[in-house]
Amino acid sequence: MKRSMRKCGMVSGLVMALCSTAAAEQESAKLDDVVVTATRDEVPIEQVGSSITVITAKEIEQQQKQSVADVLRMVPGLDVVRTGGAGQTTAVYLRGAKSGHTLVLIDGVEMNDSSSLDGGYDFAHLTTVNIERIEILRGPQSTLYGSSAMSGVINIITKRGGGKLKGFVSAEGGSHYTAKETAGLSGGTDLLQYSLGLSRFDSDGISVANSNNGNPENDGYKNSYVDASFGITPIQNFYMDFIFKYLNSKTDIDSVSWSTGQPTDDLVSNAKSEEYYFSSQANLTLFNSFWNQKLGVSLSDINREYNAYNSSYDGQNIKIDWQHILHLHSTNDLTLGAERKEESAKTDSMQEKPAKTTSLYLQDQIKLFDSWFTTIGTRLDDHNQFGTEATYRFTTAYLLKQSNTKIRASYGTGFKAPSLIQLYHPTWGSNAALKPEKSTGWDVGFEQSLADKQASVGVGYFHNDFDQLIDGYADPVTYTYSYKNIAKAESEGVELTASYQPLDELIFHAAYTYTQTKDRTTGEELTRRPKIKLSGDINYRYLGKGNLNLGFIYVGTRNDLSFDPITYTSQTVKLKAYLLVNLAASYDITKNLQLFGRIDNLLDKSYEEVLGYGTPGISAYGGVKVSF
Repeated sequence: MKRSMRKCGMVSGLVMALCSTAAAEQESAKLDDVVVTATRDEVPIEQVGSSITVITAKEIEQQQKQSVADVLRMVPGLDVVRTGGAGQTTAVYLRGAKSGHTLVLIDGVEMNDSSSLDGGYDFAHLTTVNIERIEILRGPQSTLYGSSAMSGVINIITKRGGGKLKGFVSAEGGSHYTAKETAGLSGGTDLLQYSLGLSRFDSDGISVANSNNGNPENDGYKNSYVDASFGITPIQNFYMDFIFKYLNSKTDIDSVSWSTGQPTDDLVSNAKSEEYYFSSQANLTLFNSFWNQKLGVSLSDINREYNAYNSSYDGQNIKIDWQHILHLHSTNDLTLGAERKEESAKTDSMQEKPAKTTSLYLQDQIKLFDSWFTTIGTRLDDHNQFGTEATYRFTTAYLLKQSNTKIRASYGTGFKAPSLIQLYHPTWGSNAALKPEKSTGWDVGFEQSLADKQASVGVGYFHNDFDQLIDGYADPVTYTYSYKNIAKAESEGVELTASYQPLDELIFHAAYTYTQTKDRTTGEELTRRPKIKLSGDINYRYLGKGNLNLGFIYVGTRNDLSFDPITYTSQTVKLKAYLLVNLAASYDITKNLQLFGRIDNLLDKSYEEVLGYGTPGISAYGGVKVSF
């Protein structure tokens, strides 16, 4: 960790030295009107040809979501699966892809864990404290983001400081002996900006192993989180920021029975996790906004320990990137950049293993007639283990302003480098000859505003092909187990969205996803991917002081695997569909004092997201927030 911080400090110094001579004006669009993930630049969302969802801090507050995973459950085309209650392993499946096929960013820092089996990110511990917005970009995105963006990108953007000093403290408690305390403050001047968010979460939890199967022991969870940012704007056309995040958690876990292959109570096992994230970026605009360049460095360090197996995992990513945006004409913006990424992983049984990737990317944005917006991009990644990989992407959006209609389409390729565990772990069937996993995906759709923009509907169709997927292979002659590029899969489906705001105080949202997946080797549906998902909420602001939010999520039937430890075989089982209804309410007693509360799983439904693992029943929470 110390070595990595020294590297980051050196690059941060280089950033400041490079940009200290700036002399031009910079203008920033309001984040509410633009997205940054689709093109790595601020672009009005109506000009984006990709399928994208934006979740704002206001929506998170209205629904009183406590974890990012619970926020993502509402997103079309995205499925969240958790093995138990709060703090347990949590995976996301975007448009049917594997969890490791989605790149997760927080303020530009890659969060994917280099020491995990598939290189994915575990959403078990990430809270919503200090989040400004979340952008979910669907479809292959390796052209701009490289490895792991085979199925899309989840970009989490936290709050920045500025203006008069303001802050808050809040406390809440409720079911499962749960207590949560949060605090935050922000402010700044034209020269300096700062923001700080803190949270602490404690809960006795529920049983990880489903209590309906005779597992009465609850599994507790503790989580501490710090989010801090500091920005400096010494002159009008140059700014620099420093961002630091720290997450510490302890989770009681259950074990899997050797006789049944199902989870069962374990009174002593636990998992500990520490996550560090640091980033620094300098932004310089020159020649009357013609040339914008960003030079940044980022670090992520994730450490996990499991006492039951006396095992530990440490994954680290360090990335340096230099991006240039040339505003060549009112109709054309050119983006080009270079990245250098160094990742490493070590475990209790594997010495530290590194991997290095050098990348170049190029993207052209074309704007015609103020109605037609197209992007064309390509990228070359050079990995020190498997060599080079080229990807490309094309998107287009056309606006029919007379009818408030947007037509969009995209086509692209993606890839995922083998994880360091798959390449090098000495006892897990590693294979240093593995090649990258690949994807090709496209989608088409339209979005229509109605009733003088009080209502809107969106329809989209997508298709993805996944090749060279890495899977375990047992040799029938030698009985040796190893990873090979042998699997193939595909997914396709339809995403529908709708919203209606008949009054300023009342708004309805709904989303429907139909996803068909297939393992092209076996012909079976992929596990834990429901065909049907429906979500939505009704939000009502009353008396100018109160807010009421009623939300629901319906998840259809899906396949899972039941493992037989005697025969070492798995059988496909069908998990039942379920409907969750959640209610959240708040009331401002004064402008500085708010009471709030929520009821999760209002109908007290019993269900499983993973075979044999428990989920919370009806749960109630309440609290108070004081702001200044």
